[in-house]
Amino acid sequence: MEDAVREDPAADDPTVEGPAVEGQIRKGQIMENEIKRNSAGLPVRRLGRSSEEVSIIGLGGGHLARSTVPRDSAVKIVQAAVDAGVSFFDTAWEYWEGESETRIGLGLEGRREKAFLMTKVCARDREGAEKQLHESLTRLRTDVIDLWQFHEINYDNDPDWIFAPGGALEAALKAREAGKIRFIGFTGHKSPHIFHKMLAQDFEWDSCQMPVTVMDAHYRSFQREILPELNRRGIAVLGMKSLGGDAQMVLNAGLTPQQCRRYALSLPITTLIAGVQSLENLRQDVEIARGFTPMSAEEKASLLEKVRPEASDGRHEWFKSTQYYDSSYHRDQHSFPPVGTIHGR
Repeated sequence: MEDAVREDPAADDPTVEGPAVEGQIRKGQIMENEIKRNSAGLPVRRLGRSSEEVSIIGLGGGHLARSTVPRDSAVKIVQAAVDAGVSFFDTAWEYWEGESETRIGLGLEGRREKAFLMTKVCARDREGAEKQLHESLTRLRTDVIDLWQFHEINYDNDPDWIFAPGGALEAALKAREAGKIRFIGFTGHKSPHIFHKMLAQDFEWDSCQMPVTVMDAHYRSFQREILPELNRRGIAVLGMKSLGGDAQMVLNAGLTPQQCRRYALSLPITTLIAGVQSLENLRQDVEIARGFTPMSAEEKASLLEKVRPEASDGRHEWFKSTQYYDSSYHRDQHSFPPVGTIHGR
């Protein structure tokens, strides 16, 4: 991660990983040379191998359901996002005990046909996953979820549990066959080595959601270790945490939202999920997306070099280096003690 040849601007460019990725970019499979736009003027990209096209920014459901955001405000944000051309919507069964799914479901009433809807399942067994799918469909007020992803693949044995007999994959395959879901993927934010285990399974993934940040290039790097393989296999790449999760890359590292978002969007990803808590946040991200132009190799290399001193120990990527973003549901699932309960020796 630290051995780039600085004389070559492309050497610090995580998108330059060999002819497979470069070829896909040239062919327009990941990032088109001429930016394609939807009817609202927002750029769109193809979802992996599929024929689906989604906006280059997606609305994140985690921030949308925080206690600081009243339900009626969240519903208005969802509606405004659709009207502005945002077509990708992210949520999860566990976000705020289902409140996130409820809010997005309310916001998409009358607008569902304009949205590509993704939620995540937390159970690792078939029975639990089927129950959570039913609850998600009810909260989201829909008969079909476009993309169902296994949430927070942060533990080394998560792939073993999901693919075991009676595991959650069986529920996903059954749901897809029944027409309740269309695509299947997985998410995580802790370490690339766990993603390698998911990708090593005998399964054709449709999507993968992972951190895509300028800091990531220097520490436990998903964009260096995982992104090239996803591109090679035509798996849709859903970026997240481009500002850090709580804007710490802006507040603590001196970057601007525009730098962070533009860098992430300049990598060969499908969409970048943005945490939004107000109409002002939404307007900012829509403006960034609408005016997006890819960074040059030189621009990316310069920004990567700028953040290098503060990026190589993960101090701003709390989702990798701390337990701050780790779900209590999944900690309980793996019988880990609650955060903050272990003191001394």
